[in-house]
Parts: sequence; C-alpha cells; structure tokens
Amino acid sequence: MDTVTITMDIPKDMLLAADIPTSNAQAGIRKYLALYMFKERILSFGKATELSGMDKLTFMELAGSKRIPLNYDVNAYHEDLKTIEDLGL
Repeated sequence: MDTVTITMDIPKDMLLAADIPTSNAQAGIRKYLALYMFKERILSFGKATELSGMDKLTFMELAGSKRIPLNYDVNAYHEDLKTIEDLGL
C-alpha cells in the first residue's frame, strides 16, 4: 500500500479534551479521523475501517456508540449479495 506520512504537533490539552491518551495519540487521531470521514461519507465503511486500524466489528460498534449510521443502502446490499453468491455461501 502506498502511504503518506503526516507529522502534526497537537497540544496535550486537546488530546485530553478528546479523551485520547498521549501514549497512543496516533491511533486515537486515526480512529477519530476515520469516524469523521465515514460520517461525512468521504470514505466508505471499508476504507474508514482500514484507516482506523480497527477490525470491521469494532469499528461498527464504535460508529454505533457515536450514533453514526452505517449508510447501508440498496447498492451495498446488492454488492453483499453478489459477494455471498460468489463465495458460494
């Protein structure tokens, strides 16, 4: 995967306000960025999950806890059906 490294200075008080431990700030920032981009429909569920570094179930639970709808539409449903058929399930 081709990546870009971004370095940011974030005041500790802002991390504390966001309930992000300074010991794990990068993961916390990635999680909240992924949630925001998913909520705003900038990224799909799969891409947001990938960005967050979480597994799909954990990200889904986190989105639910923040009352972010999964935006599961008819097209996604049909894609899932096709995947299930392709896998022979």
